[in-house]
Amino acid sequence: MEEKRDVQRLLDMLFSTVDEAKGAAFSSDKCVINRDEVLDLIEEIRNNMPQEMKKAQELIRARDEFVAAAKQEVEKMLRQARQQAKDMVSESEITAQARMRASEIIHRAQDRSKELYHAANSYTEDALRRTEEAIQMALSEVQESRTRFRAASAEKMQEQREKLQEKREEAPQDDERE
Repeated sequence: MEEKRDVQRLLDMLFSTVDEAKGAAFSSDKCVINRDEVLDLIEEIRNNMPQEMKKAQELIRARDEFVAAAKQEVEKMLRQARQQAKDMVSESEITAQARMRASEIIHRAQDRSKELYHAANSYTEDALRRTEEAIQMALSEVQESRTRFRAASAEKMQEQREKLQEKREEAPQDDERE
């Protein structure tokens, strides 16, 4: 069974197919390719692109879940801190200590929440940046391939024109000899 190919590899295969295609006679921008092969590659690219997008969406969902879990942890810590504060209220000194302790726990919970939130955002931003770079690289490669293909095709067309010109120039000389 054939292993799934990634979008980058499929684009490389598509480029190779077009790059190696024979040029069409009397045309600088046309070539002969196996339509089914190229259509199969394009279809496979279409099928894989949603997977790349799905990966990015999964990263965003994972970040959201991470942030939600962090919020729940903070809320739990806040509830515990409030409960501890209520339990400690008995005398004025104990009450003051409880309030200080609760305040410390709340501040630590808030700091931890901020750290978790920033970590999740940094991770997601980095993952999305890498995905964007990979997609941009693939697009750049396709654009470069098109440019190279056009240049090669124009070069082949120029060679064909020169050959035709040489044949035309030789033809009158053959007529003069007879």
